[in-house]
Order: sequence, then structure tokens, then C-alpha cells
Amino acid sequence: MNYDIEDLYRRHAGRESTHRPLIGITGNFGERGCELAEGYYRSISAAGGIPMALPPTTAMDDLPDLLERLDGIVLSGGADLNPLWVGEEPTPQLGSINPVRDARELLLVRLASDRQIPLLGICRGMQVMAAAMGGTVDQDIAVARTTDAPALVKHSQDAPRHEATHSVQLAEGSWLTQIFGQEHLYVNSFHHQAVRTCGPMFRPAAWATDGVVEAMEAADGRSLWAVQWHPECMETGTMAPLFRHFVDEARNYRRARTFHERHLTLDSHCDTPMFFHLELDFAQRDPRILVDLPKMREGGLDASIMVAYLPQRGRTDAELLAASGRADALLDRLNTMVTACPGAAMAYTPAQIRAHKTSGLRSIIPGIENAYAFGKDLTRVAHFRRRGVVYATLCHNGHNDICDSARPSPADQHAFPTGSEHEGLSAFGRTVVHEMNRTGMMIDLSHGAESSFYAAIDASAVPIVCSHSSARALCDHPRNLTDHQLRTLAASGGVAQCTFYKGFLNAEADRANLDDAVAHLLHMISVAGIDHVGIGTDFDGDGGVPGLADASQLLHLTRRLQAEGLTDGDLAKVWGGNFLRVMQSAQDAAATEFQNLFL
Repeated sequence: MNYDIEDLYRRHAGRESTHRPLIGITGNFGERGCELAEGYYRSISAAGGIPMALPPTTAMDDLPDLLERLDGIVLSGGADLNPLWVGEEPTPQLGSINPVRDARELLLVRLASDRQIPLLGICRGMQVMAAAMGGTVDQDIAVARTTDAPALVKHSQDAPRHEATHSVQLAEGSWLTQIFGQEHLYVNSFHHQAVRTCGPMFRPAAWATDGVVEAMEAADGRSLWAVQWHPECMETGTMAPLFRHFVDEARNYRRARTFHERHLTLDSHCDTPMFFHLELDFAQRDPRILVDLPKMREGGLDASIMVAYLPQRGRTDAELLAASGRADALLDRLNTMVTACPGAAMAYTPAQIRAHKTSGLRSIIPGIENAYAFGKDLTRVAHFRRRGVVYATLCHNGHNDICDSARPSPADQHAFPTGSEHEGLSAFGRTVVHEMNRTGMMIDLSHGAESSFYAAIDASAVPIVCSHSSARALCDHPRNLTDHQLRTLAASGGVAQCTFYKGFLNAEADRANLDDAVAHLLHMISVAGIDHVGIGTDFDGDGGVPGLADASQLLHLTRRLQAEGLTDGDLAKVWGGNFLRVMQSAQDAAATEFQNLFL
């Protein structure tokens, strides 16, 4: 060591940042306070991360700020988990517990999971992750064993910590088999507690020969993993692939998060107003809905078009009047909800949406799903445009007075044996399209029959949108768009917004997941081009699949698309740029009296 600070300074001053991911490692609590074994931070550093100790403390208020800065978290080993946290009384075999760590780390897991931050649990850390997410933990493996279970291997070792002492069987297709390329690993163990059940969020990824769960992974493909052994103590290099994988995931997470911080992201179709009768507080994270302000923040979503949805009903004068009133009532409640929510604001133009992004506000934009709201009264188009409605879906499931639906109702099928009432747009429907053009309201043909789709493109003076439809080539559903429709939409300047309703993603709907969503989006891009595709989740309208279950998980989609080679420029188009271009063109083409409504 050359004890020359000036020499050190000369060699290190002015070096450019390499943007290595910052990994927090939870410290144990010992006689002198925070304690952290050397293997943890050496393993992270060797894998290309920057390790940072997270001292044990009972403080909670700093966690949101801390999580904004971290790219990954390692939950280290240590004392037993207090069984009260999983609703059990202590058994005589319970070892020493650590009250300074338990509450903070359990909460840390929940909050980090909400934000999609990669997590790696080690030994006690695995037990904490399971307990935090609805799993259960055996206080002592030997006591918990049933008489007919296989004989226990020795899990609490006296051997040196770097020495492998038993084998584990890896689950087929698990993250561990992908990392190590084999079915078995030799590991070390120093525990008497263990995960009994992984809970709904996780699935086992490895077992000891006695059936004890030795590793687990997120069931929905998120970057949440845990191992019961101590990889940081193994011989140099043996477990290096595990840490490299984790640090790589942390790096990918930060890349996606940085994209969302720098670029506007918009979801063109969300049905949250359907749940307004539940008296929601949009400012609070609410498990009853898929989009609220906390989930938008967690998933990096800047703007959401929330629609006043109207199921297709009868067409008497009274029923049409009631439908229009229903749309007005939903828009009233949308305005009331957003006005009462710090951090969110109503937006009606692309300029307002971009200004909100700059000022840190989340934009809520009104739309109408089913122009049944217009009834047979053309003046209702201008009325709703003056209320800020940016688009109206011309129909829903079932024909209306404007156009044919992709999914005729049973009554429609009985009344119109060919399935078509209007052969696309009705005469009134064409006047509706023209009036929407005049007022600057976008025309949305999701839910429209193919004949309605082509007729609307022909009738409209500006490009149209499909706010929430996927690719029929991958899932043959009448709500999805054929390749010819995608090409026609692109040729006319419009945009198709890929949606995440399971029945539109996979013919076996219950098997639909993030992989299907990515496949549909990539197919639509390959057919229509990068300038004509976007994202319309249909959250709270039955949209959402594992890996894209709510607005907080939208970061996963960005990560996957980045892995597929989409550049930031590509993503900026898909995540709202294309849709806002069409919105702007519709508003620019409006009559003079509608040009400056929302300045």
C-alpha cells in the first residue's frame, strides 16, 4: 500500500461513472450494532454491483426514499424469524430472534416487490420473503416433520461455511437451472428453520433430498428469488453465476426505471371508473383495483385514459337517455376522484399530459367506451368533447345505432342472421364519425366489427385508433386485429394499442402471461411498424395476466422489450408517442370552436 492520498486522488479523481447497479444488503444486528459478513459484499462487488449495507433498525419512514435509490436488495442470514409474524406461537425449539430486523425487513420485501426491485433472499432472507408474501415458516424442521416424511439431512452444519455439505434437486426450468445448466447443486446449510409453504407469490425452485424447500422464485416471473443455503460463503467462483445473474437483473431494472423517468408513458385504456361505487381513494394503494396512484408510480406509468364504460342495452328513447346520463355521472365522479388526489390531475391534450410529466403529476384522461352514450343525438358528441373526452369507442359487445360490433349480442344474432345490422357503419354512424372529426374526438374501433373498422377509416378525415386490441394472428378472437387490419391502420396513420386481456392473448386464456403479451406486441410492431403500435392494458376491465397483473408491474414489460432489442426511441413511441401523435392530429383538425377548449 502506498500511503499517499495525493497519488490516490490523481488516479481516481474525474473518473467517469460506469453506472454499476447499487445493491443494498440487510445487515445483521450484533453486539456492536450492524454486522455484515464479508462474503455478501465481496460477492456483489465481484459480480459487478456496488454493495451498500442497510443497517438494522426499527425505522420505517425512510424506506420509500431508500427504495428510490436501490437497484436490488439482498436479504442476509441471521437470527430466527419471530413466529408471531406468521400467526404462530413459539415452540421450545425456537432460537434467538431479532426484533430490530423483523418488522423492517418484512415491510421492505413488500414495498420492494410493489416496485419490482430485484430481491435475493439468503437463508433467513428466504424465510422473511416467504413470510412477507403469505407463506409459512417451520420454527424447527425436525419438530415439523411427519412420521412418514423422508429422513432429514443435516441442515445445521458444523462444517466450515465454504464447504458443500448436501445436495439439492433443482426444479425443471427454474431460474437456478437456467443459471447453472444442471439439475443438482452441492450446497452448504446453517439453519433449523425453513420455509414450509412458499405462499401464493412464490413457487419452489429447489429441494433437499428430504423434501425441505431449498430455493424459491416468483410464480409470475418477477425478479424475486431466494435460497436457503449461503452462496456467499461457498468456494470462490462456485456460486458466482448466481450473483452475476442477480446483479444483471438489477442493472436491467435500473435501465427500465431510467427509461420511465425520462420518457412519457401512457396507457390508452383503463376501466377503473367501473369501480367508483366502492368509494375508492385513488391516492391509496387499493387491492380492489389494478390502477391507482401508488401503482402508477411503482410501475412508472405517467398517464392513463380512464373510460366511462357503458354496457350495450336497449335502444328506446328512455334507455338512450339513461345511457348518456350514466356516462355523464361516471365522468363527474372521475373528475371528483382526481381533483381530491394530490399527485394526479385531469388532462385533455397532449401538451397538458407532457406538462404534467415535467411537473411530476400523473395524468388521468377521460374517454368513453361505447358511443351508445351518444344515443341518436348528434349534439352529445360536442357535449362530451367539451367535457374533455379524448376518444369514444364506437360500440361495445352488441350492435348499436352507430355500427356493428365484433361480438354481436344473442339478440343481434337472432334479429340479423348474417350477424350484421349495418354492414359496418350506419348512416347515422357516418355522421357521428364526421362530428367526432369536427370536435377533435378520436375514433376508437376496438370492439368494432371488421366491416365497421374499414368503414370508419374510409369515413374519417383523420387517423383512427384501436385503444385495446391484440393480434388475431396469434389468438384468433374477433376482438383482435388481423394483419390486414394492422397494415391498413398503419397506412392511414392510425395506431393499434396492444391489450392484456387473457382471452385476447392466448386461446387457452388461463395460460396467458407476460410472454404472450410481449409476443403480441412484437408481432403488431413487425406488421404495422414501430410508428403505429402502443399499449392499452384494459386494466380493471378484466385485463392483466401474470407478470402484468396491475399498473405497478408495467416495468416488467419495458424490461422485456428492452431485452428484445427495442431502443429508448422505439419504446418512447410504443409507450405513448404514437398515440399522442394521433390525438394531436385529431385535435388539430377540429373546427375552430374546439381548438382552444383546454388551453
